[in-house]
Amino acid sequence: MKIICVGRNYPAHAKELGNDIPDEPVIFMKPKSALLQSHTPFYYPEFTNELNYECELVLRICKNGKYIQERHATNYYNGITLGIDFTARDIQNDLKAKGLPWEKAKAFDNSAAVGKFIDLTPTFNKKNINFTFYKNKELVQQGNSNQMIFSFDYIISHISNYFSLNIGDLIFTGTPSGVGECVVGDDLEAFIEKEMLLKMEIK
Repeated sequence: MKIICVGRNYPAHAKELGNDIPDEPVIFMKPKSALLQSHTPFYYPEFTNELNYECELVLRICKNGKYIQERHATNYYNGITLGIDFTARDIQNDLKAKGLPWEKAKAFDNSAAVGKFIDLTPTFNKKNINFTFYKNKELVQQGNSNQMIFSFDYIISHISNYFSLNIGDLIFTGTPSGVGECVVGDDLEAFIEKEMLLKMEIK
C-alpha cells in the first residue's frame, strides 16, 4: 500500500501559499508508515514548531492498473473519505528554499490521517462533493470537488503513467484554502455534507 498525494489542486490554496497554479498535477508520496492507524493517538512531532493541517478528499483504489485512460479511471476507485495531510511547514519552507525534496516535512510517521470511507455508487455525484473541516468547532476549511483544477479521473490517469496503482492505495487529491497551524489539544473534525468521517485530537 502506498499513499500518493496531489499538491496545489485548488487555485485558492496555491495562491495562499504563494505558489503558481500548476499545468499538471503536482505529485508527491508518503510511505505506508505515514498512515495513522485507526484508534492510534496522534502526537505533535518533536522536530517541528509549525505543524499545519491540510484537509483533503481521499480516494481508495480498488483495482490494479497502469497507463489508465481517463475515460476508464472511474473503475479503479470505489471509496472516498476525508484525510489530513499533516505538514511541518517550517521544515517544508526551509527545504523549498534550498531546492530540496519535501519528504521530511510531508512523509513523516503518522502524517496521513484518514477517516471512514464512503462507498461510491453510480448515483454518487463525484463532481459536487461538499466537505468541511473544523478545528475546535470552528470552521477553518471548506471545499467542493468542483473547485479542483484536476478531476479525480484525470488524477488517476495521470498518476498511472508513472506509478502502477494497486488495490488499497490511497490518493490524497489536494486541499482547499484555509490551511493553518494546529497545536497540542486541538480537536479536528472533517465532514462530507453533514456526515462526520474523521475526528481526532492533537496530543
